[in-house]
Amino acid sequence: MAKTTKSAKKTTTGLNIPLLAAISEMPGTSGFEQPIRELILKTIKDLADEITVDPLGNVVALMNGTDSSKKVMVPAHMDEIGFIVTHVDNDGFVRFHTLGGFDPKTLTAQRVIIHTKTGDIIGVMGSKPIHVMTPEERTKLPQIQDYFIDLGMNKEDVIKKVAIGDPITRQRELIEMGDCVNCKSLDNRVSVFILIETMRALQGKKLPYDFYAVFTVQEEVGLRGATVAGHYLDPDFGICLDTTIAYDVPGNRDFDKITKLGHGTAIKIMDGSVICDYRMVEFMKQTAEKAKIKYQMEILTAGGTDTGAMQRMSKNGSIVGAVSIPTRHIHQVIEMCHQEDIQHSIDLLAACVQGLDKFDWSFK
Repeated sequence: MAKTTKSAKKTTTGLNIPLLAAISEMPGTSGFEQPIRELILKTIKDLADEITVDPLGNVVALMNGTDSSKKVMVPAHMDEIGFIVTHVDNDGFVRFHTLGGFDPKTLTAQRVIIHTKTGDIIGVMGSKPIHVMTPEERTKLPQIQDYFIDLGMNKEDVIKKVAIGDPITRQRELIEMGDCVNCKSLDNRVSVFILIETMRALQGKKLPYDFYAVFTVQEEVGLRGATVAGHYLDPDFGICLDTTIAYDVPGNRDFDKITKLGHGTAIKIMDGSVICDYRMVEFMKQTAEKAKIKYQMEILTAGGTDTGAMQRMSKNGSIVGAVSIPTRHIHQVIEMCHQEDIQHSIDLLAACVQGLDKFDWSFK
């Protein structure tokens, strides 16, 4: 597990890589976000005017604006995809249920961590060896139920430590690869990092409206945290932070790419949960161009984000959009983001929060 570093080394992009590593590596699957929530609270304690944790577990950090009659909410979900223990068989192998969406083939040959009341236990994802598969089995795509977790212990030792309902996360450290960072759970820990760094960038700046930085829970299982926070805060404006697909790899077609690494932050037009307000899309484009921030447009035809929850669950509806971070190999343990795209995302969010009062929001 990574630890925060007091004197964090920064890259040429200015990114605090040790902090990003600590956030990305910290466990916290949907419904079991305690470790990552504690790290967030410790990191932002001096960055907001007021910090609360709601009954569901969302962290709500308020930075006061000059006009408190309007609110802007920026959610970044803190939960990661993971698993939960459902059964221990007679040989000590652990069965599990998924928390969030998985492509089963990505589980092969992976290490995981079971978080028990007495401490963390490392396990490995096991499945039937190819050597003993039938020809028919070799041609079939793997299913979640084909996998089990091997802890290297017999049943008696396992049940002394592991309980039904224990959360399970994936084990993988953050590394720098060329101009990119690579780790598990950059969806959506890179957005947690961006939101924190945006709060830092806004210190001492004049904000037009009250700015609520909301680190949400249980997004991967149905946008649950943002649904609650959006209803409670009832924001006038919402700008979501989340990753999006960068399918700029061999085998793609031009219209499949969604976004490309190194081509800037992405301004969302729509995803499977939302059609962004055309006024917010235009505002974000104008803001990026004025500030000379590199950006690209994003249409994601499947998958949802907290953007949709904010738009629909605020009491009167919100004017919403999203800053999306291009990410390769999404929902795997090798998720990859370009460092410059991350910095552009911080720059765009900070500029948007400061400029909301300078745009004509009337319907045209």
